[in-house]
Amino acid sequence: MKKVLVVDDSALVRRLLSEEISKFPEFTVVGSAIDPYDAREKIYQLRPDIITLDLEMPRMDGLSFLAKLMKYHPLPVVVVSSQAKEGSKAALQALGFGAVEIVPKPGSQFSIPDVAHSLIHALRAAAAIAPEKLRLRGQTGNAGTHPAPILLKTTSKIVAIGASTGGTQAIETVIRGMPADAPGTVVVQHMPEAFTRAFAERLNTVCAMEVREARDFDDVTAGTVLIAPGDRHMILRKNGARYQVRVKDGPRVHFQRPSVDVLFQSVARSAGQNAVGVILTGMGSDGAKGMLDMHRHGAHTIAQDEQSSVIYGMPRAAVKLGAVDAILPLSEIAGAILESIKVARDSANGASSCQQGVS
Repeated sequence: MKKVLVVDDSALVRRLLSEEISKFPEFTVVGSAIDPYDAREKIYQLRPDIITLDLEMPRMDGLSFLAKLMKYHPLPVVVVSSQAKEGSKAALQALGFGAVEIVPKPGSQFSIPDVAHSLIHALRAAAAIAPEKLRLRGQTGNAGTHPAPILLKTTSKIVAIGASTGGTQAIETVIRGMPADAPGTVVVQHMPEAFTRAFAERLNTVCAMEVREARDFDDVTAGTVLIAPGDRHMILRKNGARYQVRVKDGPRVHFQRPSVDVLFQSVARSAGQNAVGVILTGMGSDGAKGMLDMHRHGAHTIAQDEQSSVIYGMPRAAVKLGAVDAILPLSEIAGAILESIKVARDSANGASSCQQGVS
């Protein structure tokens, strides 16, 4: 049973969250705190396994507390904040500082049952994380900033990336390792609807490639990363010589929309051996079957290794299916993508030369 500490300056919210969490036998609420200073004392007294944290509190804001917590006493943190529904920069910063998930507070837009479902999913993800993995997140955040080899501009190759818990930092690490003219890239990150545009905008400020939230019928072009919008599936299709994405509604797959499986399966059908698939940290198995489809259609497939994953659920599921060509630490994935594309391009050029030589 995992012990949870609820941190919020509202007595009503503390009571509502505690009541909902207590309905699930795998969790017990060991206490609550009204602000970060109170939380600091409760952490040492009660030794919680997980913390729920508001971002807007008196005396010290939740972001400042989260940064200090991850530096000195890492614990899995689920942010429960009204800013979750706004896709705010503060909420995205919280993910960057190491928060596991962002959950909206109950209120006019989100009912208590809606919030309870998201909260328990987030707590289960937090329960699967070892505190040492939280230290690792801080250590590997800039691993993708090393210069990468520049590729010839091309629209013939597709890179598809899927991630869930811990994925925002992992995706940033990979994309930051890609040059400005890297092949067109499509990404699914399990994330609430309000956050995907803000996530794309933040990546766009730190990556050489252009990063934006995908729109229906967007072309996938070299040097561009398209992030699937929250609560919509994204699929790839071939339109003549071009690749495009379709953004659409549809049933949740593995309780997720967007789903990594939906994207990967469409990439397998549309791009085949011209694709590279990457599955990163995340809870569950979304993406494993889709990666197997990609693998069977000739794509090169890569999974993040267990040591560098916050949660080794999605990569493990893909590995177990035999869908993965290479299992790599996060810091090596961008280079492996680029090398795979270079090898494929060189092989194609060699085959073309041979054909010309015998004609």
